[in-house]
Amino acid sequence: MMDLTTNYMGLRLRNPLVASAGPLSQTVNGVRALADAGVGAVVMYSLFEEQMRREAEKMAELEEAHEDSFPEALSYFPNVPYSSDGTAVTSYLRLVESAADAIDVPLIASLNGATLGGWVKNASRLADAGASAIELNIYLVPGDVTVTGSEVEHRHIEILQAVRESVSVPVAVKMSPYFSSVGNMCVALDHAGADGLVLFNRFLQPDIDIDRLEVTPGVTLSSRDDARLPRTWIAVLRGKVKASLAASSGVETPSDVVKYLLAGADIVMTTSSLVRHGAPHAGKLLEGLEAWLTRKELTLERARGMLAVPRDADPAGYARTGYVSALEKAKSTYGALR
Repeated sequence: MMDLTTNYMGLRLRNPLVASAGPLSQTVNGVRALADAGVGAVVMYSLFEEQMRREAEKMAELEEAHEDSFPEALSYFPNVPYSSDGTAVTSYLRLVESAADAIDVPLIASLNGATLGGWVKNASRLADAGASAIELNIYLVPGDVTVTGSEVEHRHIEILQAVRESVSVPVAVKMSPYFSSVGNMCVALDHAGADGLVLFNRFLQPDIDIDRLEVTPGVTLSSRDDARLPRTWIAVLRGKVKASLAASSGVETPSDVVKYLLAGADIVMTTSSLVRHGAPHAGKLLEGLEAWLTRKELTLERARGMLAVPRDADPAGYARTGYVSALEKAKSTYGALR
């Protein structure tokens, strides 16, 4: 059997295929099924900042309701409405603890939010519960048009540094492709202590129902074309940051895994393909990767980064050359572009 051992943020994985945050990791059985299918690690579904905030608000209400109580009281029942979301953090912690014990591969917890909120405290609790690493899924889309790009960038750095200082396990940042300079932001996060960079988060893009005259939010599974953007940036960043590079989006077939590795990804994450085909599909992706490496007479380490942007290349000139070549190919395929 071919050696597919991979290092991700200092974690030793049996292979570079990782099940990313999604619906399949919401139960212990689901997490176990992913591990049994052969993935190198499992990222838990995300715990949302809003859930943490609601739980904190509920606790504050309880404390306020109790502040006038006295130890001699025989009984009292604070009038606080029950919310099923009130135990979201506790339930997530219990699931992390149980799932980490149930599998023999690293379990990575995921936190989703846009402000510091309760991230610092809960990141520490997740690490104590058995998470091998923390993935910060920073979902920040400024609705206020007066917010500057530098403020958005600073928020990312602030969240990362606060969490990084509170835990001893590796911390990855799942980031957006919508920065004015994606590469520079990746370098800044790398310098700020990110152990891994996950490229990229897929932001919600609502549609409009013209019959009901309303906005219709929704989440769609990724398609293979979605891999082009993260693959491009991974190829650019390979060798320019110390952080591990994780590819996310657009994985459906073994060839998609291979392309990401050739671009320079340390690991390749997928959720959509596993949702479409079930957890056992991970085994098919790995079999395809091994078959390709064998056919090309390559090891995983030799293949990784083989088609990344050369370290000594002029970044601007290299990108410009690729752009012009693409237009020339388009001309020959579709005719002259005006």
